[in-house]
Amino acid sequence: MSIRLYVGNLSRDLQRPDFENVFAPYNDDLVSVKLISDKKTGKCRGFGFVTVKTEEKADEIVAQLNGHVLEELPLKIEKALPRTKAEPEAEARETSSNSGGKRARSNNRKTNNAATTVSSASTTAQPDPRWANQLEQLKAMLAAQTTAS
Repeated sequence: MSIRLYVGNLSRDLQRPDFENVFAPYNDDLVSVKLISDKKTGKCRGFGFVTVKTEEKADEIVAQLNGHVLEELPLKIEKALPRTKAEPEAEARETSSNSGGKRARSNNRKTNNAATTVSSASTTAQPDPRWANQLEQLKAMLAAQTTAS
C-alpha cells in the first residue's frame, strides 16, 4: 500500500526539478512526486506531496529529510492526512462538463458546501490518529485531577 507524504515550508520560487532532486536517492521507492503550484502564477504554493511504495520507506524518508534545508528553509515532512473532499481538478471537470450553464454550477456549489459542512462536523468529533495516544494520556491526567479534588 502506498503512503502519501506532505512536504511543506517550501520556497515560493522552488522549481519542480529542484524539488524532485531532494527525493532522488529514494527514486526506486517513489510512486510520484508532486509540487503544488498556483494556477495563475505557476509559482509553488509552498507545499507538495510525495507518494512512497511502503510505510517503512515513508518513515525512513520522514526521519532523514524532515528539517532538511532546501533554499534556506527547513522542510516539514509528515504523513499526509486522508483526503476529505474532491481534488480541484475533478471539480473543474464536473463544472465544465455540465451543459446546464450557470444554474447547474451554482447548484453544484451548494451541494459541495453542504457536503463540506457535514464532513467537517464529523471529523471534529474524531481525534487525529497521530495524537490519539497523547490525547488518552491527557484524559487520564484530567480524570486523576478531578477525582483527587
